[in-house]
Amino acid sequence: MTIYRERLWASAWVFISTALVIPASLMVFLPINIGVGVIVAIVLYGGCVFLLIATAPVIEVTPEEFRAGRARLPIRFLGPIEGFRTEEATLERGQRLDSRAWLLIRGWVGPIVRIDVLDENDPTPYWVVSTRHPEDVVAAVARARATA
Repeated sequence: MTIYRERLWASAWVFISTALVIPASLMVFLPINIGVGVIVAIVLYGGCVFLLIATAPVIEVTPEEFRAGRARLPIRFLGPIEGFRTEEATLERGQRLDSRAWLLIRGWVGPIVRIDVLDENDPTPYWVVSTRHPEDVVAAVARARATA
């Protein structure tokens, strides 16, 4: 049973900015052949879009675990969790960041959650995970703890 699920899709501006591969590839291939230039431009942009979609990580909370991308942390090892937005999120990703922290950060997603890790055998003090809805993630973890 999934309590919370979010896929960290790239923002529209990322798809628009990657479209710059089109004129770049056209500049290279148009002098050689117009048809090849257009085909290469379309294929390169399609590849960029495919990679952005295929590599978008999933944030998921179930009664048993917290999942961020391919990493999993059992609910029993989750410590205090806090959500941050705007300047506070920037500070948590930068000046306040412990170099031992585990990160799943996407530049196109501003807000984050910080989750302390309670496992004594884990050298990672906490996780920092990008999310568009930090309040929902915090609430989902609270619900998972209540059901565990």
